[in-house]
Amino acid sequence: MKYLMGIDNGGTFVKAGLSDENGRLAAVARESIHNLTPKPGYTERDMGELWKQNAKVIREAVKKSGIDAKDIAGVSFSGHGKGLYLVGQDGKPSYKGILSTDTRAWKYVKQWKSDGTADKVYKKTYQDILACQPVSLLAWLRDHEPEVLENTKYIFSVKDYIRYCLTGIANGEYTDFSGANLINLDTAAYDRELMGYFGLDMVYDKLPPLKFSADVCGTVTEQAAEETGLVPGTPVMAGMFDVDACGIASGIYDEAPMCMIAGTWSINEYITKKPVVNGTVALNSMFCIPGYYLIEESSPTSAGNMQWFIDQLMAEKKEELAKEGKSIYDLTNEMAASIEPEDSNVVFLPFLNGSNEDPLAKGCFIGLTDFHDRRHMLRAVYEGIVFSHLTHVKRLLRNREEPEAIRLAGGAANSDVWVQIFADALQIPVETVECQEQGIMGAAMAAGIGAGVYGGYADAAAKLVHVSKKVMPRAEYKEIYEKKYKTYRQMIDALSGVWENLREGGEGDV
Repeated sequence: MKYLMGIDNGGTFVKAGLSDENGRLAAVARESIHNLTPKPGYTERDMGELWKQNAKVIREAVKKSGIDAKDIAGVSFSGHGKGLYLVGQDGKPSYKGILSTDTRAWKYVKQWKSDGTADKVYKKTYQDILACQPVSLLAWLRDHEPEVLENTKYIFSVKDYIRYCLTGIANGEYTDFSGANLINLDTAAYDRELMGYFGLDMVYDKLPPLKFSADVCGTVTEQAAEETGLVPGTPVMAGMFDVDACGIASGIYDEAPMCMIAGTWSINEYITKKPVVNGTVALNSMFCIPGYYLIEESSPTSAGNMQWFIDQLMAEKKEELAKEGKSIYDLTNEMAASIEPEDSNVVFLPFLNGSNEDPLAKGCFIGLTDFHDRRHMLRAVYEGIVFSHLTHVKRLLRNREEPEAIRLAGGAANSDVWVQIFADALQIPVETVECQEQGIMGAAMAAGIGAGVYGGYADAAAKLVHVSKKVMPRAEYKEIYEKKYKTYRQMIDALSGVWENLREGGEGDV
């Protein structure tokens, strides 16, 4: 039996898992990542510490599985998109890693929209410019810490950096870089003129050679083997943006299905043979299957908001339940389910980590009175996150037929209560799959294809992806959720002129 390792670096956790060729996870190890917030709007992490955490979970996964590391046929990756990870001339990090929830560069986006740059960029990349994309962050560094760019040798995404630590070889990868305004989507290549639009001519030669997700990008070095417990010479594949990993691991390998991922980000996607170039969707990028494009609507407005609620408002209860061997999520599901949707008009805007409405929008509860308690607030959090997904899905459906069902991945997929809310609000059936570690599994697919275990993504998905349940929408809730969603949209519109007044000092000033 051959085994495949998938390494997943998200916004809050680093995970490593070992799958056999039939998709059975032999072991998963994870560790919470300590993110840094030195100023409002900044989200960073220590890259040296991040590599140590990756090495640790790789070692733990191998140890927990009981597998001989010699039986691992290949290693690959899934990682959060956007953000920025820089390596210097000495092969060490030249700055802190920057996450996809960082908004320091918001004024550059505003400036590029007003001066016509965004329109010129769109004609080459078919995507909006986001404050968290590498181009925005590189522009911020150019103006605020130019010595960082002078010292930088390679521009990476998070998974590219971890791959570099494993192999010592520098590569970029199409799914990440094509979704970061770094690649001309018509030519599938870097473009000097494109970089010039952003005033980033000086970093063009720091962009590493591009690879497809299942391409071999080197092997595990002797030093990395000592740190991780892997065998030197083990093949290492490029890997992919975690949106692609979760999509392919949910069975998205042709144009029929749609997928939602409810993690730190609200990800809503489908794939097609041609990009959508009419301006109705925010992001087109190259999918992990060559020849397909990922049509994506996304924002950092999903289950990360739920985690904040638990950590800030239920931390003591979480600790108490953990001592009893119980899960806080069982309690939150019970609390949310105790409030019928028609019995609470509290609205939650899930913008704690950013927004799909305004780059300066903040999270908030609206409509609270002294009657309401944490049950009503939890219900509002569940619903507000669903409504943010619904906003994205409505935009996607302007360009395609409604699917027979939508696949849901991420933390919300583990909650029967939440899945039902998704189905009722969307009025579309929602399916979940057996394996809920889609980031790891998508990475393992790329490792298996590169190692010759699978004949391609369709072959891998057919063998590994199995639907666990299908939740049908309840027609009697259609009108209730339409009214609640309308109120949610009205709240956002009413606050549209307020956010800049609330901006805290130092949040990404240009």
